[in-house]
Amino acid sequence: MSPLPYPKALRDDVVDDYHGTPVPDPYRRLEDADDPATKEWLAAQGELFAKAMAAAPRRDAFRDRVAELVRSGTVGAPVWRGERCFFMRRTPEQEHAVLYTRDAGGLEHVLLDPMAMDPSGLTTIDSWQPDKEGRRLAYQISVGGDEESRLHVIDVGTGERLDGPIDRCRYSPIAWLPGGEAFYYVRRLPPGEVPAGEEQFHRRVYLHRVGAPVGDDVMVFGTGLEKTNYYGVSVSRDGRWLSISASRGTAPRNDLWLADLSASPPESPHLTGVQQDVDAQTMLLFGRDGRMYVFTDREAPRGRVCVTDPDRPEYEHWRDLIPEDPEAVLADFAILDDLDRPVMLVGWTRHAVSEISVHDLAGGEKIGEVPTPGLGTIGGITERPEGGHEAWFGYTDHTTPTRVLRYDARTGQTTLWAASPGAVEVPEVTTEHMVYRSADGTEVHMIVVSPPGTGPRPTILYGYGGFGVSLTPGFSANILTWVEAGGAYAVAQLRGGGEQGESWHRAGMLGDKQNVFDDLHAAAEHLIATGVTTADQLAISGGSNGGLLVGAALTQRPELYAAVACSAPLLDMVRYERFGLGATWNVEYGSAAVPEEFAWLWGYSPYHHVREGVRYPATLFMVFGSDTRVHPLHAWKMCAALQHAQADDDRPVLLRNESEVGHGARAVSRSVELMADQLAFLARHTGLTA
Repeated sequence: MSPLPYPKALRDDVVDDYHGTPVPDPYRRLEDADDPATKEWLAAQGELFAKAMAAAPRRDAFRDRVAELVRSGTVGAPVWRGERCFFMRRTPEQEHAVLYTRDAGGLEHVLLDPMAMDPSGLTTIDSWQPDKEGRRLAYQISVGGDEESRLHVIDVGTGERLDGPIDRCRYSPIAWLPGGEAFYYVRRLPPGEVPAGEEQFHRRVYLHRVGAPVGDDVMVFGTGLEKTNYYGVSVSRDGRWLSISASRGTAPRNDLWLADLSASPPESPHLTGVQQDVDAQTMLLFGRDGRMYVFTDREAPRGRVCVTDPDRPEYEHWRDLIPEDPEAVLADFAILDDLDRPVMLVGWTRHAVSEISVHDLAGGEKIGEVPTPGLGTIGGITERPEGGHEAWFGYTDHTTPTRVLRYDARTGQTTLWAASPGAVEVPEVTTEHMVYRSADGTEVHMIVVSPPGTGPRPTILYGYGGFGVSLTPGFSANILTWVEAGGAYAVAQLRGGGEQGESWHRAGMLGDKQNVFDDLHAAAEHLIATGVTTADQLAISGGSNGGLLVGAALTQRPELYAAVACSAPLLDMVRYERFGLGATWNVEYGSAAVPEEFAWLWGYSPYHHVREGVRYPATLFMVFGSDTRVHPLHAWKMCAALQHAQADDDRPVLLRNESEVGHGARAVSRSVELMADQLAFLARHTGLTA
């Protein structure tokens, strides 16, 4: 990768005024993807990137090894409806996971195969939900990565399509009524009924009857509420109780209502407030014992489970069943009541490592633990909704591909229900748990995966630090390929995430966002101080909110990092609300329309902190043409700014601009190519040559 001439992007003298502060935006033109000049610039960037990759000697070796490791495939925990279960599985040769159903006799058949729907590999399954009897299935698909879910209904036994497509269903839950003839769902209003530019918002909750024209759907909730609201909806197994939640964008709080469908019709349920204008997240589950179980972080940032009578859902009637743990975060629970002593299984994470405890269902006291294979991640606990003595959960760790385990509460034993479909040879690695202190003295945890032996060695430091998302151990072809080649891979549990509960999240959002960047810088300094790596061997990597993280890091501490991989990032934090789903994130970051919040954003916005003549790290931006969450313009503008400012010709700034994929799911082969390009770039600029 010798020095390359950068395509020229026209710099304009665009300056906006925000609350008396002049805000320059020299690459405003790049916001217009349809501008011929933008298209020409992107094409030239593509040629530059292709030339750079052709000169990367290890790129093909990385691709081949990543491809071998992803042949482990995937398998998901089953969802039960009577004696029939539904689960996802991807075998080694498949591009996408396939939805299967298995009957009481153990006979499997395919329900949904994305490649059968679309051999191009561009169609993905966004979500699916069987009805309460397991006879019908609602599912949502999107094409080309746009995540614009179209909803369909099929007969599980015959595969016959019964309904759909219903459009504008992005992020819609499906809540079936008993009998499979109707369900509640969430749909955006038609574009003609909302202001221009707000087509991605304005959701409503509807009741739909299978086979009826969608125009006959009854709107049951959402009128007059916040335009960026997301809605949740669920119906108890017996069909009596309807619950609806509302969250403003991605806010870590929700309002919650409850209706008794035995006392009011499904088309016009009489909703009673359970929680309104409270700074907490709460969800409800209705047990077969007549109790309502409340999963909440209200007055419990690490989470707790309360119980009450559904006829008395107000907060003053909640009683602790599983109190908050001072060290672990409550993640999940399941009820097993076909036992002499019914129990609740409670999933926890302790410094991001999963565990499951067993509690008496009546009083909540702990009576045991569920055996798990190691220090890894448990991917959700499922049980039979009509009751039972069994539970299923996914498990993975750094060297174990996803598998599904079955727990039998009658014997206390955990056994294998489904192994990962493909056998792969995993390299020998060592895993170290580190604790370091950030700039303000806060303790932060970090996991380092490396080959046997000692450093310093080329290292990738990965972080996210936002939206309460926890980074937990898991099998990764990307990590294992890098470590097998001689590098170390560190994952820092930064503030803004959920590894230590909601307080940890709040400590890295809004006006405290700088804590997240400080935590990353401190992680880098700790890795260097402890001999894991050096500044000339250290790369940072992040995507989406993590792309914002590494974008801020490279502008704040360019001397600390040799290379940066920045994927689908937010980088212009002054204008981010204007594009994609940005307006739903101002509850996480703040809004430039508010003077105090503008000051937060202006203080770290990566695009606005690029300075000419600085020796920046080698930087690879990776963006996706159909990304409807984070518009690629963020990376386009930042790439142009860095290419203009970069003072070191040996540290290139490159743009990988991929079409017909989006922010989320994609075909396996395209993921392999993306990982190979990223690893080759980071290897070149951290000195990984083994």
